Amino acid sequence: MLTLPPNHEQRYGLSNEVHARPPEPLEGPVKLSCIALTTNWPYSDADQEVVAELTRRYGATPPGPGVKHYSVDLRDFRLIWERHTEFTRYTFIVPVKAGVAAFSPSAIEAAPADWIAKLPGELIVATHAVLLPAGEEMPTHAGLSAQHFSGNALIGASIAGGAAISATDFRLHADGFSRFLVINRSMTPWHAGRIVQRLLEIETYRIMALMALPVAQALTPKLSAWETDLSLVTTEMTASGADDEARLLGRLTGLQAAIEKSHTETQFRFSAAAAYYALVQRRIRELREDRLADMQTFNEFTERRLAPAMDTCQSTARRQAELSERVDRAAQLLSAKVDKALQTQNRQILESMNKRAELQLRLQQTVEGLSVAAITYYVVGVVGYFAGGLQAIGVQIDPKFAMGIAAPISLALAIAGVWHTRRQLEQREKSVSGST
Repeated sequence: MLTLPPNHEQRYGLSNEVHARPPEPLEGPVKLSCIALTTNWPYSDADQEVVAELTRRYGATPPGPGVKHYSVDLRDFRLIWERHTEFTRYTFIVPVKAGVAAFSPSAIEAAPADWIAKLPGELIVATHAVLLPAGEEMPTHAGLSAQHFSGNALIGASIAGGAAISATDFRLHADGFSRFLVINRSMTPWHAGRIVQRLLEIETYRIMALMALPVAQALTPKLSAWETDLSLVTTEMTASGADDEARLLGRLTGLQAAIEKSHTETQFRFSAAAAYYALVQRRIRELREDRLADMQTFNEFTERRLAPAMDTCQSTARRQAELSERVDRAAQLLSAKVDKALQTQNRQILESMNKRAELQLRLQQTVEGLSVAAITYYVVGVVGYFAGGLQAIGVQIDPKFAMGIAAPISLALAIAGVWHTRRQLEQREKSVSGST
């Protein structure tokens, strides 16, 4: 039997990633309800616990630990549970009964009302989708709008190479749900499942992308105020003196901290919006739309309505990043100006210290000269007293002569002693500075 090397700890997880969140095959006329609830990062098991509680009611097997996608048939309805980074999505699927309206009652009404009410998170997306077989005659757009969309203007197209027709109005109806209608011409169950899944993902990712728009709108007046403050500071910088530079640097530092805080708080939202928008565009391309007369396609609608919102978010993010760079440059410029002023002050201090050192050296030399004179005077005086004492006891010596002889000798010895002492101090100072 072949023995392979040990598996990498992530091998199976990475291999199965391409099969994550597979579509459900949809056969016959069915209706779906999909709701997405925002969740906090990191992942919490609260959503998985409520799903497990529902499966226990129906005697089904609950989702296992670490599962992010779970599908189960609970007799009255089929439930699909999906865990994403920012939201958890629940999809309910029931068959369309004969003689019952397409969107009423909805699929979600088949689930226990008390269980729906205690789902964790905040509702961000709610949409219904209905898959119906094509009849012998296709209804008119006005008829579809009047029957299913309260007379609203429709967005839609022939999709999947003409295998189906899809329509929506991208509006929230009286029950708080948006609606998608898919008329199946020739799709297989798996194909139909993929198409409906993409439509539900378009609606989910569209709303998640738009979550950045209120952030951008709230940030715009702050950016304007910060730009005005930066303009005032840079204007004052051109005419500021040394006394104003520290104050201006403090203002710039505070402005920089506020912008960086805002950037940290909004960076993820803007980046996520760009990612969600890219997913919306990708899912629309996968529909392979063909135009229906007098109806906007999904791509046209998103480019006309969603694209400007995303442009606003992207421009706001760029504006914030550029403002941060401008503040940083201004702070660097002012810091360089402050450093130059400090260097000038330090140079002046060093020059003053050098002058003091020169004065101290001159004073020291003066004191040394006075010390030599004082020592010579003292020694000569001692010699004079000594010679006078010898003369008093009968020794023939002239005190003045002795003092005259002692004066140059004492002066030479005093000079030599001071020079030797200075020489020792200089050598000791050199040895200390060399060791440091």
